[in-house]
Amino acid sequence: MKVVPITDELLPASESVHRQLRPHIPKDYAGRMKEILAAGGEMAVALVDGKVAGLTVFRMVERTFTGREMYCDDLVTDAQQRSTGVGHALMEYMLRLATERKCDFFTLDSGCQRQQAHKFYFREGLTITSFHFTRQLSQGVRV
Repeated sequence: MKVVPITDELLPASESVHRQLRPHIPKDYAGRMKEILAAGGEMAVALVDGKVAGLTVFRMVERTFTGREMYCDDLVTDAQQRSTGVGHALMEYMLRLATERKCDFFTLDSGCQRQQAHKFYFREGLTITSFHFTRQLSQGVRV
């Protein structure tokens, strides 16, 4: 298995895995992801036998309360590849980049209903440090 930054060639192959977590992404998956990447998002994929087995979308953020932070939007492993080390490899990739970029924190949000993901995050050394409050302003997005 290897984790590599996204390329134009790998982006279409990422869609089916990404939709397992985010089925609401618009039909023009590549177009939407290119907008996110152009706005500062980054993406990497885990490849197993040349196929996308998982992916992460993340970004650098500067905040008053955390300093320099790497924030993970999405971390998803293909359902057929769970518990095989894909998620761990993606997490290690992000943590290595965050360290290289001198981040003070690595953060992510996870829906309260995602108990299996929470077990994984705890095993990876993450802790719950706050509540995240939202107010939905448009109808097209689900968290």
